[in-house]
Amino acid sequence: MFTKRFYYLINIQYLGYRFHGWQKQPDVKTVHLMIDRTLKYILGEQRFKTLGAGRTDAMVSANEAAIELFLYDKPIEDFDSFLGIFNHNLPQDLRALSIKQVDEKFNIIQDSKIKEYHYVFSEGTKNHPFCAPILSTILEPLDVELMKKGAKLFEGTHNFKPYCYRATDKGEYTRTIKKSEIIENDIYTASFFPQSTYVFKIRGKGFMRNQIRLMFGCLIKLGRGEVTLDYIESTLQPNSKEVMDYIAPASGLILHSLDFD
Repeated sequence: MFTKRFYYLINIQYLGYRFHGWQKQPDVKTVHLMIDRTLKYILGEQRFKTLGAGRTDAMVSANEAAIELFLYDKPIEDFDSFLGIFNHNLPQDLRALSIKQVDEKFNIIQDSKIKEYHYVFSEGTKNHPFCAPILSTILEPLDVELMKKGAKLFEGTHNFKPYCYRATDKGEYTRTIKKSEIIENDIYTASFFPQSTYVFKIRGKGFMRNQIRLMFGCLIKLGRGEVTLDYIESTLQPNSKEVMDYIAPASGLILHSLDFD
């Protein structure tokens, strides 16, 4: 018997500090688990399936992420009403922003998309504890101006194998970074933030496991004087055998935006 399916793209945002990442796992709270649990409650007996546009690690937040919702037999008739009920039942650290109908050709995993990540940080001082969910505190003084030069070295097409966690010899590690820069932070603000904070902005089509946190970890070492600009350039060469040994903390990383071509 033919079952009619309906396809929807839902944009979401969440604070990752209390979540164990996106992917469902036994006995822990994840973003995907809470989304599916909420949909099951509001949809009742109607069959559905959800897929995410990608995975985030534990404690990583998203200003804009996306899921694809597959509904069987019956469509959503009122988008505003659906969003209202959905948000009313989601936990307070997770919100649905918008919903639109797509067709069966749309594939949230395979369709080309551009992701922009932000890593928010401060240096040289201990911060207010309220900063912890979205601002990484680097206690040592950092040469931020040198780090800005280092961030620019990641732009373009390079071998990013040294910046992939547990890389093997079988992966495709040549990737293109459209933007990589460190700027003074005027995007995320709060009364308890320190006077000076910064954002490492990075934009590209695809990122490997822990890639951005490994890249920023290398920039932290640059800011401490432990590595040089020449060293970073050497790690991006096709024949580089370097393995990054410092992963920056997760809680400063935010998926800022997600754009489908």
